[in-house]
Amino acid sequence: MRKKHPGRRIACAALTVLSMMIATVAVAQAPQPPEPKIPPTLVPSYVVDLMTAAFEGRWKTMEAKIVEGPALPNAMPGYKTSYDITPHAGEAGFDDSSWPAIEAKGLTDRRGGGKVSFFWFRTNLTIPAKIGNFETAGAKAVLTAYVDDYAEVWVNGQMPRRAGITSPATIQGFNIPNRVVLADSVKAGDRFQVAIFGINGPISVAPANFLFFRQASIEFYK
Repeated sequence: MRKKHPGRRIACAALTVLSMMIATVAVAQAPQPPEPKIPPTLVPSYVVDLMTAAFEGRWKTMEAKIVEGPALPNAMPGYKTSYDITPHAGEAGFDDSSWPAIEAKGLTDRRGGGKVSFFWFRTNLTIPAKIGNFETAGAKAVLTAYVDDYAEVWVNGQMPRRAGITSPATIQGFNIPNRVVLADSVKAGDRFQVAIFGINGPISVAPANFLFFRQASIEFYK
């Protein structure tokens, strides 16, 4: 006859509860991305075309690839693999020094081999005190990224978003621009590291065309 070990059962139960508590705390402490801000729908006070000028900055670009990896530990039985993209070039501190640089007008170039493709576009923007006769101090700055066909926008290493509410930095729809608030009030010298993840789609269609920008601009509102 097997002996019962109530102490062992209690210990196992305690370990189970402790594991659940640790997992819960880990989820609760995971940093959330910034909350999205809704851009104005008014006529802007001033617009800078980033496809002809980028505040004396330059663009860098690199094709992204889909890579295969192991399934997550809690995946259902039978699922052995997961899929990701590389590189993760939206993250803060990402080193793009080896990437090829392109002129601003090169954003209109058709990139990739066609069908489903992914590209990163990165630039550093510094707000000047004046653009022409327009003084930037105190203006709300909104980045418009219009990629054919979809895009996700990272600013200073973050993609502002919340589940269930409008998040302009995430995919907005088929050939619909992303309009992302850079700051509610800028000043001369403010710097923004922008990383745009472009996607050629619709993905399930695998279209016989290529990825390119239709528009890239900064709108200022006062």
